[in-house]
Amino acid sequence: MLIESPLIEAFYRQTPEQLRLQFGILLGVVALGALLGSALEKQVRKLSTWKEAFRASWRYGLGFPFVAFLALVLVRHGSTMLVKLPLLKLALPVLAVLLLVRLANSVSRHRFSKDGGIRYLVRVVSIGLWVTLALHLAGVLPEIREALDALSITLGKQRLSGWTLLKGVASIAVTLLLALWISSILEARLMRSPLDASLRLVFTRLLRSVVLLVAILTALQLVGIDLTVLSVFGGALGVGLGLGLQKIAANYVSGFVILLERSLRVGDNVRVDTFQGQIIDIKTRYTLVRSAGGTDSIVPNEMLIANRIENLSYNDPNVWLSTTVGVSYDTDVEQALALIKEAAQSVPRVLHSPAPSAVLEGFGDSALNITVGYWIADPQNGTLGVRGQVNLAIWHALKDHGIDIPFPQRVLQWAAGKEPPVPEARGSTRPAPEHTSRPEPEDGGD
Repeated sequence: MLIESPLIEAFYRQTPEQLRLQFGILLGVVALGALLGSALEKQVRKLSTWKEAFRASWRYGLGFPFVAFLALVLVRHGSTMLVKLPLLKLALPVLAVLLLVRLANSVSRHRFSKDGGIRYLVRVVSIGLWVTLALHLAGVLPEIREALDALSITLGKQRLSGWTLLKGVASIAVTLLLALWISSILEARLMRSPLDASLRLVFTRLLRSVVLLVAILTALQLVGIDLTVLSVFGGALGVGLGLGLQKIAANYVSGFVILLERSLRVGDNVRVDTFQGQIIDIKTRYTLVRSAGGTDSIVPNEMLIANRIENLSYNDPNVWLSTTVGVSYDTDVEQALALIKEAAQSVPRVLHSPAPSAVLEGFGDSALNITVGYWIADPQNGTLGVRGQVNLAIWHALKDHGIDIPFPQRVLQWAAGKEPPVPEARGSTRPAPEHTSRPEPEDGGD
């Protein structure tokens, strides 16, 4: 069987007059697409010059393929004779593929600029569309279809061929792109709603999951695959979740529980074990906690459900801190309390309402212990810096008013008649003292 190319047949069976007419129409369509497409790009993209608009429309914009495709459709249906011309008929899928590829690239660039997986999927779909178009124009697509259709397997009452699987993969890829595009638009509007941040995250996660599931099922139905065949895979997936994937499933369920009950929210300051930081994002599998030093900790959601977590800003975002200082016993305590309180209040990050408070905590061995407590509203910026500023302010306040901060002292006493030992210098090479004996008195001597 000879392979008949639609492109070769279009040139071979046409008269010179028909070819000139078709080329003239195609050139007019291209010129109209370039002109009106540039105007459309200039208006939509707010470009300043026509040169930039023409470049955008010709290289990556949607204006040229959209206007050219629409113009070619209108021209062909303007006359029954033009509908039968093969070159005009072959130009339609070329412009359609160009429009779809540019639309997919535009969506991935604007909606999924940080998602490398989506960009890769768009690239694969674009290459697949161009390859399919080339095979169609070359006339080998029917042969490939027959060869793939001959390779088949039977699952129950459903016959799955290679061509069916290929169409299924292509349909799923295209519907996934459309579903992700639609879900991104809906998520963007949902994130701007006045709902609570945790509820917005819950709805966006559920919305994306539902849209993707509906898109995959729709694609399989369009291909002609009976969904009852998937019951076998569903049972195997359930067994896998029950055995090997139970930890992953527990993390996903825990993520939805955290988002629904709102015990932990984005922006809360939490302490997990010895790590303290602010919740940056709550994913379906893990939660991202960032410390004041910029270190990110990825905490599995199951750990946040099963273990004790300190939420420092659950009811109130403000955090209470304290520091203790000792003053001499002969100090005017009332004056010292006022000075310490005023010094803490002078630090910019310390809140004035509620105001700092200073109390006489206890009586130490060598000093009166005074504790000052204060509140800060930005614990995500760290607590070490504000502690240091408060301590330095207290030090200057006490020093300026002549109040001593005593240090521990010890008094050592020796028994009567014994002298304290003289410590030897470290590294001393002094020789050991020689042993001398007292001379015995002579007999009868005084």
